[in-house]
Amino acid sequence: MLMNQISPVPTHEASSNRASQRATLCIRCEVRQGTRPWQMVVLDDLSPKGFRISGLAHADQAKPLSIRLPRMQLLTARLCWVAGPVVGCEFTAPLHVAVFEHLVRKAQTN
Repeated sequence: MLMNQISPVPTHEASSNRASQRATLCIRCEVRQGTRPWQMVVLDDLSPKGFRISGLAHADQAKPLSIRLPRMQLLTARLCWVAGPVVGCEFTAPLHVAVFEHLVRKAQTN
């Protein structure tokens, strides 16, 4: 089992670390799965490892997702969960902390 290979972290420490690297924001961006057309969505939760978006129609957990954030290179992610038009994703390569902080600063000034 994978959990046995990871050293345990106290719950309060894991929660505070996760919260400190998570930002609630509102960024309009485009996403696409496979050859489907690009869709405009709202990214409303971001961490270096992943994000939550609202407004994705017909999400398919079996297909990777491409996301275009304003003034950023194309990023890819996998869908972790789907609740109607709201989707939680994990980046295939985590964002560098400086990139994450830059996105948060830009979203807060807009």
